[in-house]
Amino acid sequence: MRVHHIDCATMCPLSRRLINGDGGYFEPARLVAHCLLVETDGHGLILVDTGVGSADVLDPKGRLGAAFVAAVGMGRTPIKTAAQHVTALGYALKDVRHILVTHLDLDHAGGLGDFPEATVHVHQREHDAAYSPSWRERERYRACHWAHGPRWAPYESTGEPWMGFAAVRDLPGLPPEVLAVPMPGHTRGHACIAVKSGAEWLLHAGDAFFHRSAVEPGSDPMPSGLRAFEGLIAIDRSAVHNNHARLRDLARDHGGEVRVFCAHDPVQFDRMAG
Repeated sequence: MRVHHIDCATMCPLSRRLINGDGGYFEPARLVAHCLLVETDGHGLILVDTGVGSADVLDPKGRLGAAFVAAVGMGRTPIKTAAQHVTALGYALKDVRHILVTHLDLDHAGGLGDFPEATVHVHQREHDAAYSPSWRERERYRACHWAHGPRWAPYESTGEPWMGFAAVRDLPGLPPEVLAVPMPGHTRGHACIAVKSGAEWLLHAGDAFFHRSAVEPGSDPMPSGLRAFEGLIAIDRSAVHNNHARLRDLARDHGGEVRVFCAHDPVQFDRMAG
């Protein structure tokens, strides 16, 4: 399987110093929406997360909310959607047959409507949260992103462990080289997605962590603004802290077998996309 690392929503919130750890306090920062586009031999194209969608780009305030658009600085830089990445490779949108979402936050699931024929694999608890959000969850989910009626394929049972983690294998229609690793904390049904690429596993950890320092000892410390944001929006802060430790152990103990990365760290993205 060939894996493309694509950024489907470069975001530029204010204060590079507080978000990226360098630059000025009033300089725009940079965050990415790191998605995977996977070419397979017999299962069509697979997307891991979608970033924001085509309709979001046309009407960001209406679909994503004025507060989100202002906070992340949408509009300061052009956005290349997952749909545009797909067509740039010479494929049709219908060639995307499966989408695996780490979770359904608006910056991860905004592009679902661009691929109405795809099967969308999501943890059952995340599906439930999106359709029946608590007061704490209402701002993170946008019903317009699934108003087209996606072909949902919720999962929850786990099977054979993967590198010490409970994992969901045999996802309908997907090859065994793609699996889900439930990891709630950021949201109720957050999951990491593992994809086998050659001899190496790629673990897309979504928002299980926000900065490489969580899994890469010796890297620059997590900037204070990013740390505060991660804690503010977590459904379970204790679980997020534990997830950091578990993923750090995975990266340490299986460094030659698996690469662990998150959705928004631009340094990790540039490393892998380059």
